[in-house]
Amino acid sequence: MGMQITSGTTVQCSFGAAPGTLNVLPLNAVLSGAPAATIMDHIPMVNVMPFGTCSCMGNPMVAAATAAALGALTPMPCLPVTAAPWVPGSPTVLIGGQPALNDSSKLMCSWGGVIQITAPAQFTTMIP
Repeated sequence: MGMQITSGTTVQCSFGAAPGTLNVLPLNAVLSGAPAATIMDHIPMVNVMPFGTCSCMGNPMVAAATAAALGALTPMPCLPVTAAPWVPGSPTVLIGGQPALNDSSKLMCSWGGVIQITAPAQFTTMIP
């Protein structure tokens, strides 16, 4: 069983230079503390914030800066592009009709990074 994910959870992109925080809007308050997350909490700049600088060549800004530097990898600001929901989520725990987010879920960035949970904001509620 994994931890239920709430607002304030620390997340990290595999190509990002710094950790970020998952923000969850208070639409589905199921815990007494921070709002609980679902797989649909994947909106860039609302739920998923930038991770410092990006070093993925799939990011057009990184590719352009690297080409301008004659092939020397040049990290650029991270602007996450997360078009699809978190996977897999918890299939048996629904919040507002959507699967709840647990600490084993992953989020794919369209530029090539994998965003994962590094430190849940709460450690008392476990879900499958």
